[in-house]
Amino acid sequence: MDKMLARLKTMAERYDEINDILINTPSFGDAREYAKLSKEQSTLQAPVEAYHELLEVMQQIEDAKELLHDHELHDMAEMELAELEPKQQELLDRLEVLLIEKDPNDECNAIFEIRGAAGGDEGNIFAGDLYRMYVRYAESKGWKVETYYAEESEAGGFSNISFIVKGKEVYREMKFESGAHRVQRVPKTESAGRIHTSTATVLVLPEVDTVDYQINEEDLIFETHRASGAGGQHINKTDSAVRITHIPTGISVNCQDGRSQIQNREQALKIITARVFDEYRRKEEAEKGEVRRSKIGTGDRSEKIRTYNYPQNRVTDHRINFTIQQLDRVMEGKLDDIINALLEADQKARIAGESM
Repeated sequence: MDKMLARLKTMAERYDEINDILINTPSFGDAREYAKLSKEQSTLQAPVEAYHELLEVMQQIEDAKELLHDHELHDMAEMELAELEPKQQELLDRLEVLLIEKDPNDECNAIFEIRGAAGGDEGNIFAGDLYRMYVRYAESKGWKVETYYAEESEAGGFSNISFIVKGKEVYREMKFESGAHRVQRVPKTESAGRIHTSTATVLVLPEVDTVDYQINEEDLIFETHRASGAGGQHINKTDSAVRITHIPTGISVNCQDGRSQIQNREQALKIITARVFDEYRRKEEAEKGEVRRSKIGTGDRSEKIRTYNYPQNRVTDHRINFTIQQLDRVMEGKLDDIINALLEADQKARIAGESM
């Protein structure tokens, strides 16, 4: 516990230091520095508040122990200790969780890219099903969904659909959705009633804060073109769609669902910044030999993470051996049980030192 208290004391001192800077500096000429300090202070707030509460309880326990030597107050002191000691343990348990090194991107919005994979038309149809599942879940959370690119499939669904989900701690809840999703069901086109297996891949990235990372626009190629597909008649009459290519990595992003070229350009810049940031982070970790791997997985598209079995109304997440017999509810956006199980597994892994 001594190491924990020492760490918490340092955090509390840093919290007070930042607070003094923010209060006593009349104006910040550097908006990025101000935002950075505010974000750091926000991260420290919860553990520091719990630390102060713990110190108060520890002092009360010491005072109660002193009273044990007083014959008249002995019984009262024992009663106080019976209440205070469990409270102290509860605070220590909470701080153990709060002190887990958090993913700095947890508070970010999430960028999704869903693609139909194995199974041809059925894979594309399933990609559409996943899109609707995530949209419904987002709606239940009060989050906002902005679609910026969609390639519709003639048979239904999408060969590729990309969108941003905006809200409180979206990336924290959705980051474990990256990977290959497998569906087992009888396709509408299957006359013999045989069960087919198809897949769709999901990629989830944090929408990177420009305070933390800025892309060099000299490394970008901007192109405009006429959009295609659904989205309104105007998109076929003007060069409103924007494609941006990052020369060093070859990463390309296409945005066409905005009402204007300016909107599509802004959206595309957000997306390509996140893609490039993730690419460089992966390369850096690979060079250091620090592969992002945990019991939950790496987030690679190729990694099979979940199976949706329609005949048995079953969903299984293979990473944590979690199964739920409510596929119909899950596809309607009722993802809470699965997401909570993933978050709990991640937390336990981090406490055990098995985090990515």
